[in-house]
Amino acid sequence: MLAEDAGSSATDAGFEVEVRGMDEIDVDEMCEVERLLIYCSTWGDGEQPDNAQDLFDAVSEADADAFAGMSYGVLALGDTAFDLFCESGKEWDAILEEKGAKRIAERMDCDTDFEDDAEFWTKTSLDAMQALD
Repeated sequence: MLAEDAGSSATDAGFEVEVRGMDEIDVDEMCEVERLLIYCSTWGDGEQPDNAQDLFDAVSEADADAFAGMSYGVLALGDTAFDLFCESGKEWDAILEEKGAKRIAERMDCDTDFEDDAEFWTKTSLDAMQALD
């Protein structure tokens, strides 16, 4: 739902938008993306959600500069009751930077009461993306 809301806000801001689940895009398509916002929850003991694991593995195996033309931000969702709070989002943030993407917004790690933080982060991230042009 957060990604859908962000997509609507990005469209309103003048961006051409595609909102996809992580199981609806492959690494080759992802390499073509210039601006990317990731909204990712953590599953179990810090694992990627089921629909994200294959893409995360493929991104991990991509060339070192595979995402050099990408600007990105990550909003991580988790629960501070768990040791590996927001671990999946932290992993996405690290791997995209490692593969050459440029972070345009600091990762936000959200606890279970995330609505206001997510809205603020989305607005801030979209503003940063608009400033790229």
